Amino acid sequence: FNKPRGCVVTRKPQDDSPTIYDLIDSKYHNLKPIGRLDKDSSGLLLLTNDGDLANNLTHPSKQKIKIYHVILDKNLEPLHQQMISDYGIKLEDGISKLQIAKLEDSKHLEVKMSEGSNRQIRRTFKALGYEVTELKRIVFGDYSLGDLKEGRCIEVDN
Repeated sequence: FNKPRGCVVTRKPQDDSPTIYDLIDSKYHNLKPIGRLDKDSSGLLLLTNDGDLANNLTHPSKQKIKIYHVILDKNLEPLHQQMISDYGIKLEDGISKLQIAKLEDSKHLEVKMSEGSNRQIRRTFKALGYEVTELKRIVFGDYSLGDLKEGRCIEVDN
């Protein structure tokens, strides 16, 4: 599923925001999301009824890579990039290390991670004085968003 920004990953409505289940075909309503994307994030969200698949993709020992395209409110300083990638940034729930590559410029980044805590990318950059203005997951393990249109869902074999 290509989750649009502004929709929440839950079954129960929150305020006036649509849920992913408002957007996907009813034949998929029995599926559960693997991981989450916050309301302000978009991109690849996997849904399944296979508990083994979900565990294989989310268990920390499996080290599944997730890749995000991130846009910051200002250019990322080279020293900050090195700090995040080489040493990590101390957050309240542990050290956050991310692999960062520049895309178009120092505001448009590709971020890779194998584990993830709640809003980790946003919190990591915020700790250094940056605001993430856009965050889109494009890869989760062996699955890629490809050219799937926003708000659309396709079935894949696992």
